[in-house]
Amino acid sequence: MGRKRVRGVQGRLQFSRRGGWRPRAGRPKGKGTGVPHRRREPLASRFPVHVNVRLVRGLPSLRVQETYALLRSVFAKAEKRGFRIVHFSIQSNHAHWICEATDRESLSRGMQGLLIRMAKRLNKLWGRAGRVFEDRYHEHILRTPKQVRNALVYVLRNAWKHRVRVGQDLDMFTSGPWFDGWKEKFEVRGLPECPVARPRTWLLHTGWWKHHGRISLSEMPGG
Repeated sequence: MGRKRVRGVQGRLQFSRRGGWRPRAGRPKGKGTGVPHRRREPLASRFPVHVNVRLVRGLPSLRVQETYALLRSVFAKAEKRGFRIVHFSIQSNHAHWICEATDRESLSRGMQGLLIRMAKRLNKLWGRAGRVFEDRYHEHILRTPKQVRNALVYVLRNAWKHRVRVGQDLDMFTSGPWFDGWKEKFEVRGLPECPVARPRTWLLHTGWWKHHGRISLSEMPGG
């Protein structure tokens, strides 16, 4: 395989006289938005999880170098108490992660802390106050090597799904530059310290590529 060189890039409130449940009560949601507030399923430590969250409308893009540097610093401090980020993708108005956690509680606690820190840092950067994320995070537990590989392609190549002009084969607003599962060999100059953890689950460390092969820099995400 040839060696490819990739340059581094840089609420209206309604009040009721009486409490209790009311039809259609709660914070309004736009059509097709929101994560249902049902009980989340148990999580076994051997399964990675694909997580994503969307910003509220009208906020600045996350795909700005200063913002991205801030987010990397938050990600680098996210590993604690059985929770770690292994991969990520930053898009203009949403973010994806592939995480590992020892159980449901560790994942919930880790994601809650991550989103709180992100919101505080972003609001400070943007000189604003208020809600940053549209709703709860959405998750998909990855139970098979194929599901893991599909999630990796979806996350690391997400800019192409949204037809974002990246200008090269590698999206620098992802963990792709540190990913060792590409088919092609490449070099990134001036790459900062890796902000994510090494995978520890068999599925995310070994299983996906042993069963289904490594990922090409030209591969397109499905779905």
